[in-house]
Formats: sequence, structure tokens, C-alpha cells
Amino acid sequence: MKRLLALVMALSLVAGGCSAPADGGTVVLLGPWTGDEANAFRQVLDAFTADTGIKHLYQGTRAVDQVLASDVQRGTPPDVAVLPNAGVLAKYQKSGDLLPLDDDLSAAVTRSFSPQWVALQKIGTQKLYAVAVKAELKSVIWYNPARLTGIHPTTFEGLRTYSAGLTAAGGTPWCVGMGAPPTSGWPGTDWIEDILLHSAGPEKYWQWASGSLKWTSPEVKQAWLDWGSLLEPAAIRGGTAAALLTDFGDAGKPMFTDPPGCVLEHQPSFIMSRYQNFKRADGTTPRPGTDFDFLTFPGRDVSEVAADLAGMFQDTPQARKLIQYLASEKAQRIWPSIPRASAFSANRELGLDVYTDQVSRKVADTITSAQALCFDASDLMPATMTGAFHRAVLEYLANRDRLNILLKQLDDVQKSIQPGEWLKIQCGQ
Repeated sequence: MKRLLALVMALSLVAGGCSAPADGGTVVLLGPWTGDEANAFRQVLDAFTADTGIKHLYQGTRAVDQVLASDVQRGTPPDVAVLPNAGVLAKYQKSGDLLPLDDDLSAAVTRSFSPQWVALQKIGTQKLYAVAVKAELKSVIWYNPARLTGIHPTTFEGLRTYSAGLTAAGGTPWCVGMGAPPTSGWPGTDWIEDILLHSAGPEKYWQWASGSLKWTSPEVKQAWLDWGSLLEPAAIRGGTAAALLTDFGDAGKPMFTDPPGCVLEHQPSFIMSRYQNFKRADGTTPRPGTDFDFLTFPGRDVSEVAADLAGMFQDTPQARKLIQYLASEKAQRIWPSIPRASAFSANRELGLDVYTDQVSRKVADTITSAQALCFDASDLMPATMTGAFHRAVLEYLANRDRLNILLKQLDDVQKSIQPGEWLKIQCGQ
């Protein structure tokens, strides 16, 4: 990456008659966004350049962790890297490659984010290491208000009763898709996480995510049983086989058919962009508020979240300027204001008026004002544990009678992992 930067700068010198332009230098970034997402992020970076005179060189790749690991090993890391979750970022903090934010940068983050988000951005340490560039809300259940009315369950038991009533009336409550190669099964892990978090609370959830609460514990086992009782085969569109084979991004399409093939879906907030790109038979696309809305996950006042986190890998004036800018209200306003981008900010200084629809405002309000926030547990687990979790979800859906065996197998994987491999990122409360 440094060689690429050197080439760009050399070409600039030639084009400028062998004299460097009077600017603020260049910052090199690595991130997970490609395509439309990369174009949206470049709008943020272009605004940064316009404000500071610092050029940017952005490389986007879906294999961001692998590319970063290679760059770090060669001794040529980018100035700043944006990683898709706290678990990946924390790995570089433990190795000493991720640099802590200095007092000025920490003050900028503390001013801009709630205490809950400040705690999360410390990634289990006493110092701040990251800025949440983009956030996701996971503790939501989507439905079509044009097709479904009177749904207000505030407890898991209430949700189960409501779902059973729909099934008894001849309907199919749940849109479910576990397909996501090579990580198929993650939509099911989100279910288990949400149920455990909202029933047992943040402390038990954190103990489990950090490897100190067994999978066979009563709390964790009950979360699996609750999920199984909610998603009975008759309650899933197409039954269990369809759930295992359907891509997660397509599972919600039947929610917008006439008549609907299913009426509820548990998915993170990013699914809004998928919904708005579905083509219905009449050529229209679903609209937020009119065709889809969400319920907060029933139970305790706590939300599961995820975030793309920017960290500094080279201590340069340009890198510090970029981190400070990414934390600012001005920068965080740009992406959410793009129509249909379904991008959300954790910056509490950002007014809800930046969002273009009421549903997005509800998501953003929850992200910034929830009393307790917890990162996605499977994102924090060692890769071996996460992979075993994904597979167990798929096996459990296929055969509910295997739960005890599966949980014992997960306990065995948990015991095989060295204590130092587990992260200690507690919930923000």
C-alpha cells in the first residue's frame, strides 16, 4: 500500500512541474466497503479533503482483515483502517499494532458519543482506540404495517403467543433465511444473542461472549429452547428446509407479496436497504413506514449493536486529523443523509432530522439513546468458537432433538480455546 502511495505522489510531482502542491499531505485508508458503499464513504472523505486540504487514498476490500494482516506483517500498515467489528479490531490492539487515541482525540470522541458508546469504543481497555464510523441496530423485528396490525408484544412470551396465534389462524409468521456463504448461520446466532441478552441481561451475556459462561448453562440453553419454540417448522415460510437454503438477503421478499408469504423478520437495520430494492409485481418498491416498520426486541431495555470501527495504525498528523473528523457531527451526517443508504450514526450530536424517513429516525434514536448497548457476541468470540456457533445453529434448525449434544460440543470448543484468546469487551451501560 505504501508503494502505491509513493507512486501516486511521484506522479503528482511530475504533473506539477516537479514541485509538490501546497496541500496537507495524504492519508492512506483501508476499509471494508466496495461498490455503492465505497462511493458513499468517499463522499465523507471528499468532504474531509475539502475541509483540511489532506488528500485521501482509500482501498476497499471485503477481505479487509486479511489485507490488513498482510500489510502489518510487511511493516506497511495503512494510516487508518476501518474494520467491520470490534472483535477484529481488538486483535490488533492486543498485538500492539493498533494505536490508542491521544487525549485530544479521546476528548473529541467523548464529546460526540454517549457514555455507552464511549465504553464500547474502548474495546475492553481503559483507553479509547476507535471511532464508530457507521452503526447497526440488531435488536429489531420487522413487519409490514400494511398487512399486520395490532402487534405490540413487550415480552418474549407475548411474541411467542402472537406468533402462535398467526400460525393457528393459517398464516405463516416468520421469514427466515440462514444462507450467507461462507458464514451461513449467522442470522440464527443473532437470534440466540438477542434472546439471551433480553432474558438474562447484559452481565450474563458478557460472561458468555467472553468464554466464562458455559453453553450448557441454564441461561444459554433456555435461549436456544426459546428460539426453537418460537420458530416451529409450521411458523417458518417453507419450513425448516427453506430456512436453511434461503439467502438471508432474500428471506424478507415474501413479506411484500400479495398475499404475504410471511409477516415478521428478525434482521439488523441494514436490511432496510434490501427491502427498498425489492421489486414487487406492480413494479413498485417497499417504502419505510408504509410497507415496513419494526418492533424493538421484547424484554429488557438493552440493545445489541454492531459497528464499523476506524482505528489508527500510523501516528501521523493526517491520521489524527482524519480520526478527529470521522468522530465529528459534520462527517457523521453525510452517509445517513444519502437516500436509501440505510446508514446510521452513533454520534449523539447528530440530529434525527438528517434521516430521510421516520423508520430510520426510530433506528437512530434507539442506537443513540438506549440505556445499555452490547456488541454482537459472536463478533467478539474467537474465530473457532464463532464458526462452531454458526454450524450449531444450522444443525439445531435441522434437528431440534440434538440440542443437548450440540451444546456439549460447543462447551468442548469453548474449553479448547486458550484464555488469552477471549476478548473482555463489556456492554456499555
